[in-house]
Amino acid sequence: METYGFLSLVPAITAVVLAFITREALFSIFCGVIAGIVITGQNPLFGLSSILQNSLGDPSFMWVVAIEVFIGIMVAFFQKSGAVYSVSELLNVKMKITARAAKVLSALIGIFIFFSDYFSPLFVGNVMRPITDKAKISREKLAFYCHCTSSPKCILIPWAAWGVYVAGLLVGIGTIANADVGMRAVVGSMKYQFYGVLTILFVFLNALGWLPDFGPMRKAERRAREQGKVIADGDTPMLSAELDEIKPPENWKPSVFLHFLMPAFIVVAVAIWTWLSTGSAKVLEAFMMAVFYQAIILLIQRAFSIQEMVATAVKGIKSVMWAVLILALAYAINSISKTLGTSTYVISLVKEWITPSTLFVLTFVVSAFMSFFTGTSWGVYAIMIPIVIPLALDLSGGAIDNIVFATVAAVMGGGCFGDHCSPLSDTTILSSLGAGSDLIAHVKTQLPYALIVAIICCALYLMVGYLI
Repeated sequence: METYGFLSLVPAITAVVLAFITREALFSIFCGVIAGIVITGQNPLFGLSSILQNSLGDPSFMWVVAIEVFIGIMVAFFQKSGAVYSVSELLNVKMKITARAAKVLSALIGIFIFFSDYFSPLFVGNVMRPITDKAKISREKLAFYCHCTSSPKCILIPWAAWGVYVAGLLVGIGTIANADVGMRAVVGSMKYQFYGVLTILFVFLNALGWLPDFGPMRKAERRAREQGKVIADGDTPMLSAELDEIKPPENWKPSVFLHFLMPAFIVVAVAIWTWLSTGSAKVLEAFMMAVFYQAIILLIQRAFSIQEMVATAVKGIKSVMWAVLILALAYAINSISKTLGTSTYVISLVKEWITPSTLFVLTFVVSAFMSFFTGTSWGVYAIMIPIVIPLALDLSGGAIDNIVFATVAAVMGGGCFGDHCSPLSDTTILSSLGAGSDLIAHVKTQLPYALIVAIICCALYLMVGYLI
């Protein structure tokens, strides 16, 4: 692939640096897109039109947008039914839930939703947001729990989508002749999945109060606890104020079972059933079924007319438009990075440094760097696995042993780091959306924690490299 050298990094660097300086994600990513178009020598106007048409026509983008739309409608119907208020009252008044309990519950629900990295943060955020708000827990902290129990968890489950995908990529490389052998390599890699294990351990230690907050997260938590501001002044939550305008009818008595537990049960049941029957959790279909149920129940109970139902749904869609716009530009900048050959350039810088003792740590670092600046983990897996696995097989003499297992784990963990931390990542955007947090505030508060975990992983992979 043709590369533009260091210039291939400029779009992502522009977006990330501006995001931290201006705290305005939409503007920053847009500037990164324009920078990439200029580097390719295109007219900015025509180039922008072309890149938007190509990247936004991607089926995966349309799929994520559809999920966000139905999430917005579902939350709007929750507001209309009063379900959010009734659940919050149940937990806070009758059960007297504490801040620590709310944090632990957020993490536990995230672990329970083990079958999808997209569904997990959206579900946890929407269920726990009213509870953590009452407990004076910052939206940044809720987004942290949503995110850390999504993608890092998925790399620890060999038979979930991430593991199956990697097993498929391994087929045909050296002695990995078929999917069964590929899956055996993925299963064997579990004992070296340091990033996923340490991240989840970090989350629970923090939720229990055994690992104190520090850096920007400590500031956010102090603000929420002392001032009652779960969102900082000037921040732009990914769920807009449109939802606050939606109120239940007068003299309306919400039912926790009908209006909250049943929609939540439908979402989980459909996702698990499709995951077990087809091997892939149908997240969009799960949310669609829940929304259809809500609409029918509320129409039967005369909570709204058909006209009011449509108006409520539109307000729900409006509430997620900020997230949709950011996601659209994130897809555009990822498309530009492919055109510029960003991944190829990064690999060319480090391939000569890879030795038996540094294979694992360099694989992790390069995968993390690439995924952070492109916002995709699966794309990094597709690029890195055909490069580093042959090196691992050469060192192992063709045997599918610990050298191969550790290399697979380093690729998966490194790719997960970027997916977990990058403001260009779809799961970062979805976690901010689910928690109702400002995107850049979420990235700034979570990044120091993730970097500490990544540094520990580097030390462990360097140690493994010398021991194996």
